[in-house]
Amino acid sequence: MKKDRKAAFEKVGLYPVIMEKFCRGRSPIEVLDGAIRGGAKIVQFREKGLSDSRMLHLAMSFRERTAKDGVLLVINDRVDIALAVEADGVHLGQEDFPLAAARKIAPDLLIGVSTHSLEEALAAMEWGADYINVGPIFATGTKEGFVRVLGPEAVTAIGAKVKMPFTVMGGIKESNVGDVLRRGARKVAVVTAVTEAGDVEKATRSLVEKIAGWKGLTDETHGNG
Repeated sequence: MKKDRKAAFEKVGLYPVIMEKFCRGRSPIEVLDGAIRGGAKIVQFREKGLSDSRMLHLAMSFRERTAKDGVLLVINDRVDIALAVEADGVHLGQEDFPLAAARKIAPDLLIGVSTHSLEEALAAMEWGADYINVGPIFATGTKEGFVRVLGPEAVTAIGAKVKMPFTVMGGIKESNVGDVLRRGARKVAVVTAVTEAGDVEKATRSLVEKIAGWKGLTDETHGNG
């Protein structure tokens, strides 16, 4: 199971993160369905202010839809909910449930960790994360409190040192996604670029194709295309 999940994650390009507060008044399920139709192969369910019962109900709906379409489902922060709905993974922040403890109780889940510096990225790698997220790359309104913006140059700097899959995130939209792709990013996590789009399916498909195009160009350059 874990092996299959890791293999599926390797093929991921666009990584939509869905939060109800950024869905422009629409149901997060409606946004999820649009993202899946647009070609997303992974989604993260991320909610902070909901009751446990509401969060579990939504997560179960996410699981039903993603399982039907063969899409990986990652739950933000909540290892218990990830296990309860049989998600594929859990994503942990620096102040969330400790990675080592999550690995002990959920050995078959993909475990991702948010990192905001090279030091945090290397620590997550050492502790055995399956992937890390690097960010915020650009200024973003989806993170509460002050978080230092790393800039697109961090993609090259951190990517050169971290020998594991990584996503990049933070203020990335279609207009600037090329800035991270040309620096080596191949897995791009976004929130509002998908969730606030007037046409979620179209926005998702456009980003999926743009990321895939850069990956194809890189493979061809290295003789793998």
